[in-house]
Amino acid sequence: MGLFDILFGGGKKKISKETAETRGVHMPDLNLPVDEKFTIHFKKNGGKFLYCDSFKEISQALNSIVQENKWENHSFFAMNKQLQNKFAKENIKFTNKTNESDVFFTTCEHLIAQNGSILVCSNQLNEKKLNELPDNIIVFATTSQLVESIGEGLKTIKKKYGHQIPANITTLKHFQATNENSDDFLTYGSSTKNLYLLFLEDL
Repeated sequence: MGLFDILFGGGKKKISKETAETRGVHMPDLNLPVDEKFTIHFKKNGGKFLYCDSFKEISQALNSIVQENKWENHSFFAMNKQLQNKFAKENIKFTNKTNESDVFFTTCEHLIAQNGSILVCSNQLNEKKLNELPDNIIVFATTSQLVESIGEGLKTIKKKYGHQIPANITTLKHFQATNENSDDFLTYGSSTKNLYLLFLEDL
């Protein structure tokens, strides 16, 4: 599969023209598979979606993102050591200081199909607030992290971590400024982010 096939939600999963283009914004969701529903809402939020079948394709997509944005000489801000180790063979330099980077590279807890948001917590952010992060974000996630709703995601986090539930749980949702989200009180204290999702098939 070539890069242009996986860019912005291509690949195995196809969304019908009727579903993606003719449904009104306030109409109830059709009974869609969770991956298609997430793709629709995520792209409506302004996110850039790259679906990949293998880690080799993830590597190619990441390289294309770097070239497209001329980030070859930029360090990526990353707080996750496992993520840094996973991408250690890529031509990327990492830093642990936000003021040294224009790009935040991270994992997430879950992808929320209901509204196309990305659920993160202190495992990804430590104690940082969204408005303290760089304006550009690259998220590495897998299909097994898809859930229907925020409630389902929170239940899974509680089950996974038991009594040691992580703090700073929040969602990344608005990836471009629009008339619809400019006055959204849920985004108070945060800023719109330019976000790429590297989405790996693992099921």
